[in-house]
Amino acid sequence: MKATQILFVLLWFLSIYTQASFCANVTYDHRALVIDGKHRVLISGSIHYPRSTPEMWPDLIQKSKDGGLDVIETYVFWNLHEPVRGQYNFEGRGDLVKFVKAVAAAGLYVHLRIGPYACAEWNYGGFPLWLHFIPGIQFRTDNEPFKAEMQRFTAKIVDMMKQENLYASQGGPIILSQIENEYGNIDGPYGPAAKSYIKWAASMAISLDTGVPWVMCQQADAPDPIINTCNGFYCDQFTPNSNKKPKMWTENWSGWFLSFGGAVPYRPVEDLAFAVARFYQRGGTFQNYYMYHGGTNFDRSSGGPFISTSYDYDAPIDEYGIIRQPKWGHLKDVHKAIKLCEEALIATDPTITSPGPNLEAAVYKTGAVCVAFLANIASSDATVTFNGNSYHLPGWSVSILPDCKNVVLNTAKINSASMISSFTTESLKEEVGSLEDSSSGWSWISEPIGISKNDSFSKFGLLEQINTTADRSDYLWYSLSIDLKDDAGAQTVLHIESLGHALHAFVNGKLAGSGTGNSGNAKVNVDIPITVVAGKNTIDLLSLTVGLQNYGSFFDTWGAGITGPVILKGLKNGSTIDLSSQQWTYQVGLKGEDLGLSSGSIGQWNSQSTLPKNQPLTWYKTNFVAPSGSNPVAIDFIGMGKGVAWVNGQSIGRYWPTYVSSNGGCTDSCNYRGSYSSSKCLKNCGKPSQTLYHVPRSWLQLDSNTLVLFEESGGDPTQISFATKQIGSVCSHVSESHPPPVDMWNSDTEAGRRIGPVLSLECPYPNQVISSINFASFGTPHGTCGKFNHGRCSSNSALSIVQKACIGSSSCSIGVSIHTFGDPCKGLTKSLAVEAACT
Repeated sequence: MKATQILFVLLWFLSIYTQASFCANVTYDHRALVIDGKHRVLISGSIHYPRSTPEMWPDLIQKSKDGGLDVIETYVFWNLHEPVRGQYNFEGRGDLVKFVKAVAAAGLYVHLRIGPYACAEWNYGGFPLWLHFIPGIQFRTDNEPFKAEMQRFTAKIVDMMKQENLYASQGGPIILSQIENEYGNIDGPYGPAAKSYIKWAASMAISLDTGVPWVMCQQADAPDPIINTCNGFYCDQFTPNSNKKPKMWTENWSGWFLSFGGAVPYRPVEDLAFAVARFYQRGGTFQNYYMYHGGTNFDRSSGGPFISTSYDYDAPIDEYGIIRQPKWGHLKDVHKAIKLCEEALIATDPTITSPGPNLEAAVYKTGAVCVAFLANIASSDATVTFNGNSYHLPGWSVSILPDCKNVVLNTAKINSASMISSFTTESLKEEVGSLEDSSSGWSWISEPIGISKNDSFSKFGLLEQINTTADRSDYLWYSLSIDLKDDAGAQTVLHIESLGHALHAFVNGKLAGSGTGNSGNAKVNVDIPITVVAGKNTIDLLSLTVGLQNYGSFFDTWGAGITGPVILKGLKNGSTIDLSSQQWTYQVGLKGEDLGLSSGSIGQWNSQSTLPKNQPLTWYKTNFVAPSGSNPVAIDFIGMGKGVAWVNGQSIGRYWPTYVSSNGGCTDSCNYRGSYSSSKCLKNCGKPSQTLYHVPRSWLQLDSNTLVLFEESGGDPTQISFATKQIGSVCSHVSESHPPPVDMWNSDTEAGRRIGPVLSLECPYPNQVISSINFASFGTPHGTCGKFNHGRCSSNSALSIVQKACIGSSSCSIGVSIHTFGDPCKGLTKSLAVEAACT
């Protein structure tokens, strides 16, 4: 190796070591976290490592850093890491150490929320099911068996981090840890034992000697020195329980989760930016987005019940790892504006005054440094006089003034790009030829109806499902035979009541009907018309879970399954038969699960006769070629009913495209002004909650891949298609009245005044350039990305100027002023709207 090459390698290792080495003493006081003696204003975002893949982690982390984050926050998922008591899994998507090191390599900090209760819309709140069966255990209270297990696992994680020198005190990135999670929201029913439990949890965590502070979120009585923190859509009014603790926000909900059967929630970025600015305005110094990247609930990890496979959360980085504009870009500008204020924010508390109704001014002043936030918390616009100057404040907005004079950003004025994204579908293609309009590429195996395994057992009465299956499978069969000599041909009704979450009823080997709960009420109560035959009648009930309960007091006791009654009503003599207490035969799971059909390499797959379509309880398999390119991939399951899918043996989760949301509650647009709630802004009403299911690129091979489905209710697999995510257009619309870009603002206020607003565009994917300008107008354009229109006032030169500035470049910036475009209409405030295409 040449000397220059050796030097290069040494410098590279040094840069990695420098990035990853923090070696910090982390403490706190009333104002902020203190890292190596320096108070810090920190911006954090949640990325849950198992909701993406290790191959995705570096890109997600880098995009988070580029978006202005200092910290990555994640839960630790106990049931992922210890699926069997004493048997641990820290591989693949569960490689926690690798994830933390990836964050460190990017030069970011980590907040490790050990819990070990997570909630997180994760199955069973993150608890392993074996915990439920420990004699005498009661979760999340002053219970010795539970505390012993909780301490053992928490210590296990802390020891792992210490062994890898990952705490800041050891030179690693972890600056915070969390014990418990949102317990204060549900602790009332636990009585006095809740208080002693929280004191124990705090003492236990501190005894582990991590060298960094511990927090408890939503825990007003968190004992010293534990920092109590806020979760919610807004936390500006939050006050910690001690004047010695900083004001911290561990979950700022960037959107909301999606449930099967629900419409898709989203949160306007203007409101999210408003909430962030209000928090820092009123004394906050640490804020975390939940989620910054939501990701995907692979396998059976979603909780709820009824939480969808997609956990996109309307986050700044979408489920597929693509930045969501304008949310990502506008928040990036907010972060830059807040960091301009850091020196004053960490030094003193704000002086807050009210210059008018629903108006608020907060001033931080230390020495010669003065920072101000001007907030309008009404829905209507207002003008405020501050420091002798007049400022226009849109309704529900905050203006940030790093010098107490010049507005560097207003949260309601977006100066970042937006994008039009879409999925381009193509039929599944076999290794040779196309599968479209052909069943030749599919093979199948029918799952037996009812009892088919040797480990079945019989009991009198109806068993609760979770205690019976221990969540080894979504599925539990309840089967019995009944002799009806005198009721042949009778039109009777089979009445079934279940704790949830769904069921399919088979009578004499045929599907008779189904029932489904919902996210608001998981219970199932159905009356299914059936026809019985003379003599023996077989009733097979397939009960299924759709993710176990993850939240609430005593949630582990809520149960699932067909607990009855199960009644035959309307027999010929008018009588009814209660079947509930009779002897039922039970089977945990499916025969195909035990055989390992999900791998696609096992089993006698049938491909010689006609492909069965729209038949319940069918396993399907096909081989396919992966879509070309590097764009994100999904499978479109339109045409299927409900089931589970695997690609090359990896579970991409539950699919359920037939569960359609209600028609009510959605609007074409959502007014960001006024308090946000999870039901305020909805889209996709009257449509399937989820049709597209993420397949990570790293799970795909170039030429030969296997897709396996288990279809419960019936579907046509030949309708399945691939979808690749494309960015159709990149847009921006900036007014002359916008503040100049944050990164062009400086402490020279006169220079700050001279710099006008700038429109910026950037292609979303590496190696792309702007290939065409689809629309450009300076004047009074209107509309949205993809639907821009010229107004009455429009510069004739706008298109050519933008083309010259942007085409052939991966990004471009253009001043939004009459100095660039001339003045097509004097006396009017003008704006520039541009739509560009990247290739």
